Amino acid sequence: MSPLIRMRFLAFGLFCLLCCNAVRLDRRRPRPIAAKGQNETVVQTKAMESPCKAILLDFVFVIDSSRSIRPNDYEKVKTFIINLLQFLKVGPNATRVGLLQYGSVVQPEFSLKTYTSKAEVEQAVRNMEHLATGTMTGLAIQYTMETAFTEEEGARPANLHIPRIAMIVTDGRPQDTVEEIAAQARQAGIQIFAIGVGRVDMNTLKAIGSEPHSEHVHLVANFSQIETLISVFQSKLCGVSEMCEVVDHQCQHICVSSPASYRCKCRRGFILNPDGKTCKAEDMCAVVDHGCEHICANLPDGYECRCRPGYKLNKDLKTCNKIDYCADGTHGCEQEFMNTEGSCVCKCRKGYTLRPDGKTCKKIDHCADGSHGCEQEFINTEYSCVCKCRQGYTLRPDGKTCKKIDHCADGKHGCEQDYMSTEDSCVCKCRKGYTLQLDGKTCQSLDLCQTVDHGCEHQCVSTTDSYVCKCFEGFMLAEDGKSCKKPECSDGVMDLVFVIDGSKSLGPANFELVKQFVNGIVDSLDISKTGTHVGLLQYSTKVRTEFTLSQYTTVQDIKQAVTRMQYMGRGSMTGSALRHMFEFSFSAKEGARLNIPHVSIVFTDGRSQDDVSEWANKAKNSGVTIYALGVGKAIEQELREIASEPDEKHLYYAEDFEKMGEITKKLKSRICKDKPSDVNMCQCENVIMFQNQVTEKLKNLVQNNILF
Repeated sequence: MSPLIRMRFLAFGLFCLLCCNAVRLDRRRPRPIAAKGQNETVVQTKAMESPCKAILLDFVFVIDSSRSIRPNDYEKVKTFIINLLQFLKVGPNATRVGLLQYGSVVQPEFSLKTYTSKAEVEQAVRNMEHLATGTMTGLAIQYTMETAFTEEEGARPANLHIPRIAMIVTDGRPQDTVEEIAAQARQAGIQIFAIGVGRVDMNTLKAIGSEPHSEHVHLVANFSQIETLISVFQSKLCGVSEMCEVVDHQCQHICVSSPASYRCKCRRGFILNPDGKTCKAEDMCAVVDHGCEHICANLPDGYECRCRPGYKLNKDLKTCNKIDYCADGTHGCEQEFMNTEGSCVCKCRKGYTLRPDGKTCKKIDHCADGSHGCEQEFINTEYSCVCKCRQGYTLRPDGKTCKKIDHCADGKHGCEQDYMSTEDSCVCKCRKGYTLQLDGKTCQSLDLCQTVDHGCEHQCVSTTDSYVCKCFEGFMLAEDGKSCKKPECSDGVMDLVFVIDGSKSLGPANFELVKQFVNGIVDSLDISKTGTHVGLLQYSTKVRTEFTLSQYTTVQDIKQAVTRMQYMGRGSMTGSALRHMFEFSFSAKEGARLNIPHVSIVFTDGRSQDDVSEWANKAKNSGVTIYALGVGKAIEQELREIASEPDEKHLYYAEDFEKMGEITKKLKSRICKDKPSDVNMCQCENVIMFQNQVTEKLKNLVQNNILF
């Protein structure tokens, strides 16, 4: 065989070998699911085994669904999500997957506890519909932290140390701030991957993503290139190898891998420098041969030798020499002195004690020789022995003898009724039926209403040490505390439910102002069993009934319940609160009455995290009159969707909480002016009268055999 033929056979064999190896490698590699077209989300490929290890994650996709994303690009995002799922083992005891998309509002698609298999998750992704609204990325991160990763939504307890991962995909600049809320989410233990597509600001992505940014922040030119990130995330999500083994970590001491990243760590006795890579000794004195005779002290950039009190450092800066503080003779001690570790201290001879000046001495016991001549008792003072008398006696001018005290003898006690001398003083007393007042001299009848000119218009009620004025039913006490007046809305009877925003954005101080606002409205109402009834809901991420319509029937009880109300301080789900109000608050079970107007006052200070229009319309269509009150960052469009028509009668807004007093005045005036019970009760009485007339006529026709 010629050399040329042999070379050709050799080249052909090498080509076959390379082809076979390529086929084997291709079989090992998981194939992504490719998008077929704009009208079809994905095309299923042949099922194959995933090379990933079964690692446990709580994984939430946060998808930008703004109007800037075209429909075919939206389908590419869904394809990207489904391809990433191929590297995860999905199940209740494996990786749990949740997904939310956002535009102007956050729309949860499914939570971590919704689906238990990969197939269910993939189908849910295919069924997603494009929101095509704004870009509220900060709002989406807040919902992810406060709701999506809670145990109620399926996240596993933090003490199990299962990584919580959020993958955020966005194509534009957010319309709200993200830096602070993203930092809070990372501090809460959420590992964030930020994926930007197109003209996304890289600084914004870095403000969102976790450190190191090289592992958590990715930017591609367009949605067609987002598939190139599949291989990047395969090693992060599969756990096939330790991250420290596949990246140039540059850790000086130890690299510690996590399911999708790594961190540097120092050996014992060292701490990590701010660069997150290098280490420095935590205790330099423990790791160097310092040679200090007494004390080695650590410094930020090294160490230094120090001496114990009473010693000074020698010129070699390591050894110490004892100090004699008394050597220069400037101590000024009257009797004796001694050198201590820190100073020269004066001392006194036996029988003397050192005065406060620390230098001179005084005789210790001036009474010790028994020459004091005191009749009863004596005490040794700083300079002499002083006579004293027992309790109930006073010292005579001679300074030695004592006489018994009659504290009432001089007649200056000023008691209104009786008095008595005790060991210490002259004490005033009152006759039976009277009690001593706080001045300790005058007496007051136990029934003050019978002995004072109380000035109460209706009723006077005696208390332990005073009295209060009260009014008859249907009246309320005026500001002077004595006269009575009809409530501002005494002619209007209604079932009124407050729906109060208790979200984190208010803050505790403003929440107290809201409680004062509620009590201001309550003060103007005729609260009684037959008058107006009041209930109250507080909402944040959840809704809580503080008290129902049937719970309290007096102004005092309602105001005390409002004062005791505890601030919730989380998210803002106004739509959920309107739903609760519609379904429960005006039910007979919670005290709503038939043929009585149903009124709701809804207060909010910001944007709702869910839709408000559906449940607001249902409530209004069922006959509930809704007043919408907005303060600060409240959204005008939301307030219009909540309020009954016309807006000028039912929608109120204030720029800040200090101006809520203006809302209170206007709202009280509007509620009182409308007097809802007059109109509704009149309509009800007309209907009943008509029904009674028809019934009576039918009876007469039957009795006279005219109808049949």
